[in-house]
Amino acid sequence: MLEILFVLGFFFMLMLTGISLLGMVAALIVAFAFMMLGGFLAIVIKMLPWLVLAVVAVWIYRTFIKPDQPKYRRRRLP
Repeated sequence: MLEILFVLGFFFMLMLTGISLLGMVAALIVAFAFMMLGGFLAIVIKMLPWLVLAVVAVWIYRTFIKPDQPKYRRRRLP
């Protein structure tokens, strides 16, 4: 939500200062790209502890609980 408000404020400030329409579009595209990359980085930082926890849980599960060997073998076709 804050990203949308930032882009709208950016657009109106450029309009008030008299920048050309092409300059406004280019500036909006660059601002959008930076905000999108910043949002992706924030999501990765927020999710990183949970991803590490999932990796540790799978590692512990595989270390202490070995999967049973299959009781049958798949028949190979000639």
